[in-house]
Amino acid sequence: MLTDCSVLATIPASDLDRATRWYDEKLGLKPVMKTDGGVMYQAANGTGFFIYPTPNAGEAPQTLMSFITPDAAAEVRGLKARGVVFEEYDLPDIKTVDSIATMPGGRGGWFKDSEGNVIGVFEMEA
Repeated sequence: MLTDCSVLATIPASDLDRATRWYDEKLGLKPVMKTDGGVMYQAANGTGFFIYPTPNAGEAPQTLMSFITPDAAAEVRGLKARGVVFEEYDLPDIKTVDSIATMPGGRGGWFKDSEGNVIGVFEMEA
């Protein structure tokens, strides 16, 4: 059953080398596997994501992946210190204050990677 399976996000990259450098320099992530088809990263609890080359990168307007953190504000501050630029929103349903939006279920912020993909950091409500 799918409820017993892990999930792996797949993230498009127009320039795989540029994306790999960006995830290393800005997020501090190191690949666990490199192939001709892309680059694999691992995160906590057996989760991870795969960046693959395609000309379609950055075309999705929605969040493609989120990192779950116990402290969104601290994570945002740390990523900003590494040069990550966060999106600021002032929409009817989402308004960021210091790059953090509070919404049902928790709070978080969003940034774009080197390829224009929207990535989030999210703190779940207890």
